[in-house]
Amino acid sequence: MTETSPLRLVIFDVDGTLIDSQAHIMAAMTHAFAALDQPCPPREAVLSVVGLSLPVLMPRLAPDLDAADHAALVEAYKNSFADIRVKSAGVEMSPLFPGARAAVDGLLAREELLVGLATGKSRRGLNHLLNAHGLAGRFATEQVADHHPSKPHPSMLLTALEETGCEAAHGVMIGDTSFDMEMGRAAGFRTIGVTWGYHPRSALEVAGADLVIDEYGALDAALERVWEA
Repeated sequence: MTETSPLRLVIFDVDGTLIDSQAHIMAAMTHAFAALDQPCPPREAVLSVVGLSLPVLMPRLAPDLDAADHAALVEAYKNSFADIRVKSAGVEMSPLFPGARAAVDGLLAREELLVGLATGKSRRGLNHLLNAHGLAGRFATEQVADHHPSKPHPSMLLTALEETGCEAAHGVMIGDTSFDMEMGRAAGFRTIGVTWGYHPRSALEVAGADLVIDEYGALDAALERVWEA
């Protein structure tokens, strides 16, 4: 990196982008709704709102319930998620997507880049995942739902800029949902959508993705394209 080269920032979403957590999410959601004697919404409905913070997500999944029930669903989901994680006893329910580790390792090795995370997960949930996959302590910035409004509010990315000293014009948000694309655009980032997660290509494009990729092997070229644009 030369003295005039800008420091660039790459931010990954977690669920549906780096981590295939749908089995764990669906199991916890099923238990949460059962705790309130309610039927669990269909898989498609649940996965469509992954990425939102739980207090925002639950009213969308259960619009006929009241605020107290929504709060109870949030707590039941958190407890179920943690309980399932403990009972899995080493059985990994949330594996990395194919190519994710190599992509992250490659970006972390580049001196002109900083790499971070922006997730609807709690701090506790993210810590567990990072420890389980040997990724703890590797990211320059980690933004979680505990400290920010739900996506697509740009708070997570604006805080990441403050923490890293990067400029929005040199930032890229990578995610699998329209919420990630909308958040990136609101913060002034370029955006790259990925099709192996929870929202279809069409939703990513409508939300304003600069590029959409189908595999991690296409990420490096996509980054160069959005930075050159």
